[in-house]
Amino acid sequence: MDFFVDADYESLNKYNEELCGDKVEIIRNKDSVIIVLADGLGSGVKANILSTLTSKIIGTMLSHEATIDEAVETIANTLPVCKERGIAYSTFSILQIFNNGESYLAEFDNPSIITLRNGKYFNLQGKSRNINGRIINESRFHAGLDDTFIIMSDGAVHAGIGQVLNFGWQWDNIKEYAERIYKKSMTAKNFANLLLAVCNNLYAQKPGDDTTIVAVKIRKGLNVNVLIGPPVDRDLDDYVVKKFIKSDGKKVVCGGTTSQIVCRVLDKKMRTNLNYVNPSVPPTADIDGIDLTCEGVLTMSKAVDYAKKYISADASLRNSFDLNKQDGASRLAKLLLEDCTSAHFYVGRAINPAHQNPEFPLSLGLKLKLVEEMAECLKSLGKQVTVEYA
Repeated sequence: MDFFVDADYESLNKYNEELCGDKVEIIRNKDSVIIVLADGLGSGVKANILSTLTSKIIGTMLSHEATIDEAVETIANTLPVCKERGIAYSTFSILQIFNNGESYLAEFDNPSIITLRNGKYFNLQGKSRNINGRIINESRFHAGLDDTFIIMSDGAVHAGIGQVLNFGWQWDNIKEYAERIYKKSMTAKNFANLLLAVCNNLYAQKPGDDTTIVAVKIRKGLNVNVLIGPPVDRDLDDYVVKKFIKSDGKKVVCGGTTSQIVCRVLDKKMRTNLNYVNPSVPPTADIDGIDLTCEGVLTMSKAVDYAKKYISADASLRNSFDLNKQDGASRLAKLLLEDCTSAHFYVGRAINPAHQNPEFPLSLGLKLKLVEEMAECLKSLGKQVTVEYA
């Protein structure tokens, strides 16, 4: 089954707490993706330690093919005991999705997972069993394309209690809201952002509990190929361009000289767009068969800036730009950050003569650094990235 598990999360710390008592682990290995949300008892440092230990232990053990029974027993024997309440545990939710679509869900005292299939709630049939004194709810099912899963800590269902709502934002309300905002094109990060924003508003920006939303979406794989910079040996122009064109997925050409090489090798014409959508970003161009043609270093630099803000934990940074704009940097960032599930960069190492002008001090090293930074941003989102130099 050709799919990508798009998984991301957003968290709110309890008001006046520096550390979050919720912890999320997303582990990708060759056979599956494991998502663990742990909610530590209480809040602050103690809760953070409990949830971190729980998520790390479960994630590590399951990725090494241990059973849930072994993981729960290890947690029970490892976590420190709370002196005030005499108990030592963190609630948790585990979702493991294998490469063939077979999936496993285990939940302990967290709000039940919300599963959307074709945008509508789908009830996962499961069973409960006692593992080392804990009642674990388990489900085994087959995940399909566009299935969306929402995992949450209890801070979500407590949002608004005693403020906007008498009984909080209850599970049924969250389910109905998730169905209402669902869009097939929505990424996991955007889904989590929207749900957490409602929680924050219901708490009047002063969360009464640590709150975490994890969104997981099964997406069809899409590769984006980016050709940036001419090869260091001009005799390789034909080889690199033809290899780039034959590659599967969408195609992006970055750089004026690179665009001219592509047009020459493919015998195409380039049409420049004179509409400056964003004055700080050079205009794009059109080449038949290429999904995006844009300027090189300046556009990539702006796209990297967007990428860093996109993955930032600071909500004000994430909301400071719009990837749906039509300038080259926004279009490039959207293709890489939201649309693609894997990216292949073809990086030419020739030094652009224009960059040797003392009034335009851009170097080959800057271009390579920008590609490296973008690759790291994409990897942090779980995307597969390949960089090939010529």
